Amino acid sequence: MAKKKKEKSKLRSKLIHNYRLVVMNHDTFEENFSLKLNRLNVFVIGGLFALFLIISTIVLIAYTPLKEYIPGYSSTKFKKTASKLVYKVDSLEQKLNINEKYIKSIQAIFSDNIKTEDLNVESINHLKQEDLNLDASHKDSVFRHDIEQKDRFNIFEKAVKKNEVVFFAPVKGDITSGFNSKNKHFAIDIAVVENTPIKSVADGAVIFSGFTANTGYTLIIAHNQGFLSVYKHNKNLFKEQGDLVKSGEVVASSGSTGHITTGPHLHFELWSDGYPVNPLGYMQFSI
Repeated sequence: MAKKKKEKSKLRSKLIHNYRLVVMNHDTFEENFSLKLNRLNVFVIGGLFALFLIISTIVLIAYTPLKEYIPGYSSTKFKKTASKLVYKVDSLEQKLNINEKYIKSIQAIFSDNIKTEDLNVESINHLKQEDLNLDASHKDSVFRHDIEQKDRFNIFEKAVKKNEVVFFAPVKGDITSGFNSKNKHFAIDIAVVENTPIKSVADGAVIFSGFTANTGYTLIIAHNQGFLSVYKHNKNLFKEQGDLVKSGEVVASSGSTGHITTGPHLHFELWSDGYPVNPLGYMQFSI
């Protein structure tokens, strides 16, 4: 026991035993600087200095651009650029999907190869007049009367423009073949004299103007709210792709071009959001 105490006392004395660090001139032996130290002070100061170096290194790596030079770390600018590219790729994928659907609908117009099960038949079948109950109820009649009385003397400072698309018949004539989803005839054929002016059914932009083997000279016009109007078997086309047209403006002349034709007529189609609809539900073709 006494031996252990003696060893501890000896170790303690070594740690706290003072030493003098002297810096002197080599030639004159003149003392320039001296410092009183012991082993305990050296250990404490050295440990604190090492801890300071470690903390400083961590701070420099974490909060300065120096970390970019360490393998495995990426710069902040690179991360921001990568994030922006991810968002752009996602947006481009969505636009690509929309364009693919749009292109498929355009291809279906030319090929006439549409599967009935792919269409919303309920939305394209024309309802029979006798199946519709158009009689207004008593409450509806009273409500309409009140609205008409209010609107009769209602004065607006500015005209209100609605976004609804109003269609006009491209040509007047006898319908030789009607819209029939079962037979995959998603159009109506109007018999007309050759060179009869064909008019645009509404304001829009020409997205296709050209010749195909089956449908002859064909014109496709895009309108508001996802509508497309298609004019086939024309003799002449007066508009080119990219032209803007007004409702009722002459865009072509009737003819009998293309392989699948039976004489001068207009093969007219109306599409809504990629689905063919019956044009008779939107406009009147009788003379």
